[in-house]
Amino acid sequence: MPVSRLDVIYRKLLLTKFFTKGWGVPGHLKRLFQFRKIISNRQTCCDLVPKDYPIQIINSQKYVDCHIIEGKFQSPFALHLEGLVPPEVQDAYFQMVLPLRWKNEHKPICIHLAGTGDHYFWRRRNIMAKPLLKAGIGAIILENPFYGLRKPKKQVRSSVHYVSDIFVMGGCLILECLVLLHWCEQLGFGPLGITGISMGGHMASLAATNWPKPLVLVPCLSWSTASSVFTEGVMSESINWDMLQEQYFSDALYCEELSKACKIVDDPFACNLSKGLTDYHDQYDMDLADELKSSYVTPYELVNVIKINGGENSCRAVSYKSTPAKDHLLSRIESIKNVPSFIPSKSIIEMKKRAKEALWFMRGMMDECTHLKNFSVPIDTSLVISITAKTDGYVPRRGVSKLDEIWPGATVKYLDCGHVGAYIWYRNIFRDAIIEAFEKAKKKTPPLSPNIHQI
Repeated sequence: MPVSRLDVIYRKLLLTKFFTKGWGVPGHLKRLFQFRKIISNRQTCCDLVPKDYPIQIINSQKYVDCHIIEGKFQSPFALHLEGLVPPEVQDAYFQMVLPLRWKNEHKPICIHLAGTGDHYFWRRRNIMAKPLLKAGIGAIILENPFYGLRKPKKQVRSSVHYVSDIFVMGGCLILECLVLLHWCEQLGFGPLGITGISMGGHMASLAATNWPKPLVLVPCLSWSTASSVFTEGVMSESINWDMLQEQYFSDALYCEELSKACKIVDDPFACNLSKGLTDYHDQYDMDLADELKSSYVTPYELVNVIKINGGENSCRAVSYKSTPAKDHLLSRIESIKNVPSFIPSKSIIEMKKRAKEALWFMRGMMDECTHLKNFSVPIDTSLVISITAKTDGYVPRRGVSKLDEIWPGATVKYLDCGHVGAYIWYRNIFRDAIIEAFEKAKKKTPPLSPNIHQI
């Protein structure tokens, strides 16, 4: 499957590393695996969150273009799995963004979950929530666990320390979305929905599986599991596989007990992991990213230089400090639109060869806790519209179950670009899909009278 070259180069310019301290405490992982079986079942998951779960309103203020309400509540996940959620993560913070006047009797609300690196509220508020107000759709922007107001003090940027942190993050968001959906329903808002981009899209899919009523779901730039993201996609280069391999064999709980508790869902012989990690790097110049770094081309400049014109193969200077070296290097990026498949660097290829057990353990863990086949099917899949990038280097789809096969009736729309390009230039498509899904939901949902004065 071809991969966007922009995805490959952009990821190489980023400094963020993941799982720098390893897998996580084996006992914690065991508890998370056991709890996954509870929260992946709609009935048992719903029983974990009472409909009148307490929410504290911190601030409410009207502006010229919207009404913003800020609130917080204790994450139910922290109550059910004591000791697993860091203190900074335990309180969930959110902003509700409402229009000053609703367009009609329906009062739709969409929860927006964060993608990787999306700290605080401003990005989703300005890029997604406020533009959707024009279509009469309100928003709840939920701060991601381990991000922004919920970032542990010793964590650097978005670099979560342990693999287990991803599962804690997902469990928190699943239960927190239930709290917010119940709250919105009690206040008379509807129809309701969830969306997110990249990691936020997959978290939205997981959260939507447990709502016991029809729910709009628009996952953007995600797919049916996170396993291929961390084992095959460009983000796999941000992981120290040697360290994970060493930890894997250091404790019998990892290599004997936990490894047997994980089940790889999709055919392992259809994915890239089974095809052998050969020296694909000859297919194109793997030194390009290093040259970009040495010429001080930043990720921001790279994004501002490449413009889509029927694809990602057209470059034009927009906002960067030009030098002959930069101009030459950036012109090389436009020479080919995609690469045949993701090509790891030589060092990563060798490291993955040395860490085969860690690689397969990662795939099994991620499938166990994030594969949509392990979760309930949404009540009304006709309200699901997935936006996917054809040449996504972050979310590989080869050998992975198709979303519309797991959820018959769901709609999948493909963009002719990669992950980074889709986020930069096609956000209007994301918003259009949200509007389309809510229009479908309005036809199925009787209007309610919102009790906004109760907030």
